[in-house]
Amino acid sequence: MLIDLSSGSAFAATGGRVFDKNLPAVLLLHGAGMDRTVWSLQARYLAHHGRAVLALDLPGHGKSAGPALNSIPEMADWVAKLLDKTEIPQAALVGHSMGALIALDLAARRPERVRTLALLGIAERMPVHPDLQAAADRNEELAAELITSWGHGRRGQVGGHPAPGLWMAGSAIRLIDRAADSVLAGDLAACNTYGEAKARAAAVRCPTLFLLGAADRMTPVAKAKPLIDAIAGARVVVTLPSAGHMMMTEQPDAVTDALRDFV
Repeated sequence: MLIDLSSGSAFAATGGRVFDKNLPAVLLLHGAGMDRTVWSLQARYLAHHGRAVLALDLPGHGKSAGPALNSIPEMADWVAKLLDKTEIPQAALVGHSMGALIALDLAARRPERVRTLALLGIAERMPVHPDLQAAADRNEELAAELITSWGHGRRGQVGGHPAPGLWMAGSAIRLIDRAADSVLAGDLAACNTYGEAKARAAAVRCPTLFLLGAADRMTPVAKAKPLIDAIAGARVVVTLPSAGHMMMTEQPDAVTDALRDFV
């Protein structure tokens, strides 16, 4: 589905169903250097169970027009403009990693637009290792290899995938590699410099789900605690045993179950 914005067209997958703005809307936001395809299984399930789904390609990612944006607040403002354009008054926001920071930022600054909030693989701060940032700055495949290695739990390193015929680590490398030059570097820099997460969390008032991987080395469970403690009111924390940072592909059924019950 193409959505025309003043900054250029945005692309969103709708989970195999025609988008119906009269149904409860769910927006799925991907992480650094990735695109809508990380949500394929979750988007399809939700779309076939009474939700209007938009799994977005952020600007400069996937099929969305560029250029990529340089900061988390800019990305959150872009999502708000997309909600306006699609005439969605309120949505459930689901974000992974960088997408979780975007969702958090938008929920805090535009609370009237967010029904519920699901944050996957998030931490109060997301510092980027200098070796990873340097490889991304040079557009080297090493960056994709580092993210894939650090981003998967043990099960994701050995070749299996819940979807037949797919290899988790190899698929992740190819996904990141196909991003345009400088996109991953810019995304990582945006995550590295974003220091407002705790303050934003304190402003969130909607029901919030934290979905965390017990084996996540990029955003360890303990690093999410300041955000969990900062959010007032209803909140749910689900920790997936053995899951790493890429929980949507490592444990897609468990992630889908958690989102189904929440959004």
